[in-house]
Amino acid sequence: MSAKTYEVRTYGCQMNVHDSERLSGLLEGAGYVRAPEGTGEGEADIVVFNTCAVRENADNRLYGNLGRLAPIKARRPGMQIAVGGCLAQKDRDTIVKKAPWVDVVFGTHNIGSLPVLLERARVQEEAQVEIAESLEAFPSTLPTRRESAYAAWVSISVGCNNTCTFCIVPALRGKEKDRRPGDILAEVEALVAEGVTEITLLGQNVNAYGSDIGDREAFSKLLRACGNVEGLERVRFTSPHPRDFTDDVIAAMAETENVMPQLHMPLQSGSDTVLKAMRRSYRQERYLGIIEKVRAAMPDAAISTDIIVGFPGETDEDFEQTLHVVREARFAQAFTFQYSKRPGTPAAEMDGQLPKAVVQERYERLVALQEEISWEENKKQVGRTLEVLVAEGEGRKDDATRRLSGRAPDNRLVHFTRPDEPVRPGDVVTVDVTYAAPHHLLAEGPARGVRRTRAGDAWERRNAAEEKKPAGVMLGLPTIGAPAPAPASATGCGCD
Repeated sequence: MSAKTYEVRTYGCQMNVHDSERLSGLLEGAGYVRAPEGTGEGEADIVVFNTCAVRENADNRLYGNLGRLAPIKARRPGMQIAVGGCLAQKDRDTIVKKAPWVDVVFGTHNIGSLPVLLERARVQEEAQVEIAESLEAFPSTLPTRRESAYAAWVSISVGCNNTCTFCIVPALRGKEKDRRPGDILAEVEALVAEGVTEITLLGQNVNAYGSDIGDREAFSKLLRACGNVEGLERVRFTSPHPRDFTDDVIAAMAETENVMPQLHMPLQSGSDTVLKAMRRSYRQERYLGIIEKVRAAMPDAAISTDIIVGFPGETDEDFEQTLHVVREARFAQAFTFQYSKRPGTPAAEMDGQLPKAVVQERYERLVALQEEISWEENKKQVGRTLEVLVAEGEGRKDDATRRLSGRAPDNRLVHFTRPDEPVRPGDVVTVDVTYAAPHHLLAEGPARGVRRTRAGDAWERRNAAEEKKPAGVMLGLPTIGAPAPAPASATGCGCD
């Protein structure tokens, strides 16, 4: 009998993407196999929803998807549906009440229980709801099915100690818990031994690392330690908080060769009044001061951000302050969001909720300004020679244009002419930038050089192994967790 197939649908931030790779690893370790590309709606034997509670209408999206699966499940005996993630942690029993055909509900703290809960639901023929109130084991101890052979997430902490009024994440992910530096570096070294050349250090508030273990400089020390890992070519991190962004971190970034000249620094608002209402522990002057120091230490650094438009009580003057910071900071990219109520957050109950039309108008002005700046900043790259780490699936039109795509050291997306010699994801191609658009660069001439890498070898081995893999066998997985790459700035939920 062939192994049962599974599908994991992921919504939300980089934490959810990382958790989904662990869920895939757990399911494959239990004998399931991933449903093939092109599998239709409801054709997988197990469908897992890894949910987000931060985004607007997250619950409507979930229940809409569950509703479409209900008649399919009724026709397919043995099919199972599981719901996990932040929305599951928040809504708990509500999910089974609204969608009684769901088999398993599990939270953010006990993702390792999924295979057992699925089996228990099958045997007992009733829904299993298990929500742990605190972390049972650090998730990186779980098996992981990484999406990339050459780039990986590495979690350094989970949870968050901040109390931003628009964000429910701390209530769902818990207080910050840090991993021991030795465990982190052991994972990094194991990944590099497998062929990974780029890692992204991941935390809800990544540069607060050390608060749980009593070392205020632990994050900068970790960056420098990553610089000593032989074979590790690129180090990134996401997402930091301006409150904890200290001079020793800037120095470590500038002085550690493999830490990339790229920074994602959430702003949220440029108004001191709004920042105070958001319970953000910095003000405009402090934020712009960090940007100035980063640029002084790393003149070519690409800086991106998150911005929320239309927070309760935001005035025209407040919004103008946000535009001022955008003009001063000259972000390479900004993830912009219209404020929406998150049930369970203080901001949802605040006076001064703004009309949709006002928020929309401000949002469009902000997007237009940032598009202009992004394009101007990208035009400065024309004529530069860049080393591009070839990516898999970055350029949706690559087949039609006969191009390949990848990321420059500063994380800008580059589309380039396909070299005559074979190139694999994970290899490095040196190109000259010939054109700039607001969201990508183009290198249309011949490549200056192609460097075949261990990462490309790893990609080739993994592809060959996947083609030969019998049902139910996990391949290419480290003994400790290893997450997927961040193809772009990995933030976007507006909760940093």
